[in-house]
Amino acid sequence: MRSVSNGPDAARSPSSVPYARSGGWAVAVAATLGMSVSYIDRQTLAAIAPTVRSALAIDHTQFGWLLSAFSMAYLVGAPAAGVVVDRLGARRGFAVAVVVWSVVAGAHALVTSFAMLFALRVLLGAAEAPSFPAAAQAIRRALPPSRRSAAYGLLFTGSSVGAMVAAPLALSIEGSYGFRAAFVGTAVVGLAWIPLWLGITRADRIPPEEVATSAVDVTPVRWIDVVRSPPVLRAVVAVVGSAPLLMFVLNFTPQYLVEHWHLPRLGTRWLLMVAPLMFDVGAVGFGWWASTRERRSGTGTGTGERKTHVDLFLVAAAMAALLVFAPLAPSARVAVMIFGVAAAGGGGIYVLATADMLGRVPLRSTSSAGGMTAAAQSLAHIVASPLVGMAIDRTHGYGTALVGLGLAVIPTSLAFALWPGVRAR
Repeated sequence: MRSVSNGPDAARSPSSVPYARSGGWAVAVAATLGMSVSYIDRQTLAAIAPTVRSALAIDHTQFGWLLSAFSMAYLVGAPAAGVVVDRLGARRGFAVAVVVWSVVAGAHALVTSFAMLFALRVLLGAAEAPSFPAAAQAIRRALPPSRRSAAYGLLFTGSSVGAMVAAPLALSIEGSYGFRAAFVGTAVVGLAWIPLWLGITRADRIPPEEVATSAVDVTPVRWIDVVRSPPVLRAVVAVVGSAPLLMFVLNFTPQYLVEHWHLPRLGTRWLLMVAPLMFDVGAVGFGWWASTRERRSGTGTGTGERKTHVDLFLVAAAMAALLVFAPLAPSARVAVMIFGVAAAGGGGIYVLATADMLGRVPLRSTSSAGGMTAAAQSLAHIVASPLVGMAIDRTHGYGTALVGLGLAVIPTSLAFALWPGVRAR
């Protein structure tokens, strides 16, 4: 088995070529758009959930299991996909994945039962598993260490941009042509992204500061080594605590606005953009803040030093935990703004935990580590989605779920901040 360092770029000695900022940021933008495509396809079901549930006679608990179906496949597929991408490279792995999941997403238009929809959600989760591992690897290869936190912040906006686009796009298509056409229309978007990705990512290169290590380290990536890595475990804990909160604001908000506040479905389109947009603000803002600190302090220069930014992380966690106050909101707009602040905090948690982790693992394990945090997110979704659905069904309201999701962020964030053996300068 070969290492990623044995590709064509290693032979050309990329250490002699400095980082090209414009080219590196172009890769980051293309990777972000790829993540957006994945979220458009996976969020289409959430956007048109009331119609699909009515057509197929699906209750809230079953809808929660549909969300978990995607995550079940992602849980298994993401770590495996990370190992594969570490061997094949981000360029090919990402392109093939988009082709496959676009076909599966379009096939959702053929559903006639809950069982069939459940099976397609499993297939979609498996097909989308390489997306984050491939995107994370591409950014690490394309940009210098002092700019990667900002780039990871940009990358995480892909999910919320996709969610923002998915809601109005899917609802508009559904309104004109029916919910089946919405699945087909959103699936086509991914096919248009592939030429852009292949054109920008000409090859998988090795970062200059890691050439020496990559040239001698040809040991294949072992999944168990990644699982036991302290930086990966630490990031997993942070993700597990915040993922259920973000799952709710991205997947349950449409139903929350219709059922709790009795808003018309088409009238919720713009409110549905608030939380994803605020997630973007949090991801980009915290990522930019961390990168700026590293450039000014001289860390993040490829020397192996890392800055954990515990203070920034705790600010993000406090923002996320504000979700507990959402049941007290006097109006739908105030509730959505609370969702937005919590989403911004969740974005900060994701970015800071990811940047810290990927700055501490070897280059050859980048996608594998990214796959582990993606799997952790999926595990959290698998557990939380049906529990949230059951809480709503049993209490006939959303208050219990909102308080529980907000409180869950606190212990995991404290565990990340106080993790033993990590120097938090």
